Amino acid sequence: MAKLNIKIEGISYQAEEGMTILEAAKANGYEIPSLCTFNHGECNVGSCRVCLVEATGARGLVASCVYPISEGMEIKINSPKALEARRESVELLLSNHNQNCQQCEKNGRCELLHVAKLTGARDNAFAGSHTPVHIDRLAPGIVRDTSKCVLCGRCIARCQNAHGLGILGFENRGFSTFVSPAEDRSFQNSPCIQCGQCVSVCPTGALMENSEIGKIDEAFRAGKHIVAQAAPAVRAALGEEFGYPIGTPVTGKMIAAMRRLGFERVYDVNFGADLTIMEEGTELLDRITNGGVLPMITSCSPGWINYAEMNYGDLLPHLSSCKSPHQMQGAVIKSYWAQQNGLDPKDVFVVSVMPCTAKKYEKDREVMEYNGVRDVDAVITTRELARMIKRAGIMFNRLPDEDWDSDIMGDYTGAGVIFGVTGGVMEAALRTVYYKLTGKERDGIVFTEVRGHDAGIREASLDINGTKVNVAIASGMKSAKVLLDDIRAGKSKYHFIEIMGCPGGCINGGGQPYVRECFLENEDDDIMDTYKEKRAKALYTEDERQTLRQSHKNPQIIKLYDEFLGEPNSHKAHELLHTTYEAREGFK
Repeated sequence: MAKLNIKIEGISYQAEEGMTILEAAKANGYEIPSLCTFNHGECNVGSCRVCLVEATGARGLVASCVYPISEGMEIKINSPKALEARRESVELLLSNHNQNCQQCEKNGRCELLHVAKLTGARDNAFAGSHTPVHIDRLAPGIVRDTSKCVLCGRCIARCQNAHGLGILGFENRGFSTFVSPAEDRSFQNSPCIQCGQCVSVCPTGALMENSEIGKIDEAFRAGKHIVAQAAPAVRAALGEEFGYPIGTPVTGKMIAAMRRLGFERVYDVNFGADLTIMEEGTELLDRITNGGVLPMITSCSPGWINYAEMNYGDLLPHLSSCKSPHQMQGAVIKSYWAQQNGLDPKDVFVVSVMPCTAKKYEKDREVMEYNGVRDVDAVITTRELARMIKRAGIMFNRLPDEDWDSDIMGDYTGAGVIFGVTGGVMEAALRTVYYKLTGKERDGIVFTEVRGHDAGIREASLDINGTKVNVAIASGMKSAKVLLDDIRAGKSKYHFIEIMGCPGGCINGGGQPYVRECFLENEDDDIMDTYKEKRAKALYTEDERQTLRQSHKNPQIIKLYDEFLGEPNSHKAHELLHTTYEAREGFK
C-alpha cells in the first residue's frame, strides 16, 4: 500500500494510505485519547468526539478515529484548541453519566475514566438534567444500565459484526437517545443469544454480566456442599486479571485460589468434555452407520443453541442431543459423586466457572435437571472469579500451584483441554471417532485440518478406514448462518459440523477478561490481532503436555461407565447427559 507523507506536531512521518489520523498517529508513537482502543470496526461513527485534533485541509476540529490522512497533512494533537476540545468532549459525556465509580464493577477497566484522566476532565463542568435511565436485569446473562452508556455504538456494531443479528440499536433521538433492543425490550424478551460479545466491547459498565456471586455467598451461609468446576478457557485467561501476559496458563494458581475461597471440591470441566466426546462421538457414529439425521451439529455452545432455537427451529434434529460439558459434569456430581459421598443431591451446590455469559442462561433451562434437581446451581464468569479472589484478599501471584481434586473425576485428557478453542470440539471428537472406526490411534493424534482461531468457516474431508467424513467448523453466527442455510436448502455435504457462538470459540467468550490496549501497555502492539491466538496456544500447549490425549482413554471415564452409566448413549446416560430443544421462532 502506498505511503503518504504527513506531519504530526511539526515532525515528518510516513503512514499507509487509507489510515485514519488516529491509526497513523498510533503507528508513529502517539496515543490520541479516544474510546476506540478496541479498534476492530466496533466504533466507527466518531460520535463521542473524544479524539478531536486539528488537521490541515479540514474545517475546524475533526474526529481522528474516522478522518482519513492525506498527502502533506499536518496534524496538531497538542494544540490548546485540541486539548480543550477533547477535555470538554469528555466532560459532556461525564455530565450525563452515573459516576458511581466505587460501586461499578468496571472500575479499573473503564475507558471513560481512563480518557477523563488523560484529558484532565473537570468534575461537574457541565450541570443539567440526565437522560432517563433504563436498567434491565431480567436476563440471566446480561445487565443493561443506560445511566453508564456513552452512546459509542460499539455494542451495536459487535452484535452485527459477530452474528449479523442487530439486537441492539439506538432508540429515540437527541438527548433522549439510548441503546437497547428494539422498543426498549429486555434482553430476556428479545432474540438476544446471551453470548456477551456486547459486554466484551462496552467501554463502561453500561453492559455487564448478571453476577451470581451473591448466590454462592448464600450457599455458603446455608452450609451447602459447594463444588466448583472450571472450563478449560478460564485457565488461559484468568491470569490477565492479575497482571500476567495474555496467554499465560495459570491452572495451578487458579485451583489454589478456588480452594482458598472455600469450595469443598475443585474439578476440571475437561472431565466433562471427555464425557461429552464419548456421548457425542457415539451419537455421530450411530447417525452415520444407521441413517440418522446428518449433518450432526455440536451442542456445547449455549449461545449457538439459543440462535438455533430462535432462528432455525426446523433444523433442531441436526443438533446433538448432548448437554454441554459443565452441565454433564454437574449432573454427574449431583448423582454419582453425591452417591459415592453419601450426600443428598439437594444439599450439593455446583458452581461452574465459565468464559461465557450464555452459560448463565443455559443452567436455568427447564431441561437441565434430573429428578427435580438442577445440574448446575450457579455460573460465574472468569471476571467474576477474579473479583471473588480479589475480594477475599488472596494474593494470586504468590499462590502455589496445586492440582485438581481427583477422587472420581480428576483425570482428563488433552482432548478435553482444547474444547475452549474453535475447532477443538471437532478435533477431540475426531480423535475418538478415528479410534472407533479403525481400532487404532491416528499417528500424531493432531488434526491440523480443523485448527485455526479466526472466525469464519473451515472445512476438511477425512478418509477414516474407508469411511469419508466431511466436517466444517464455524464460530460466530454470521458464519454459522451460511452452513445452516445450506442444510436448509439441502445442499450441505457435511457429516459433522462444529459451531461456537463466540468468534474464536470460548477463549473469546463474553465472560473473559477485557482486552484493551490502553490497559495493556506491556503487550505487543498488535495484541488486538493476536490475543485469541495467544489464549488458544495456552490450551494447545496443555494438550501437548498430557500423557493421554484421547477422551476414550480417560481411566475415570471408563470407570464411570463401568460402575454407573453402563455405556455411551445408554438409557442412564440419556437420562443424565442428554437434552432436548424447542423452537422459539416467535422471537423473530
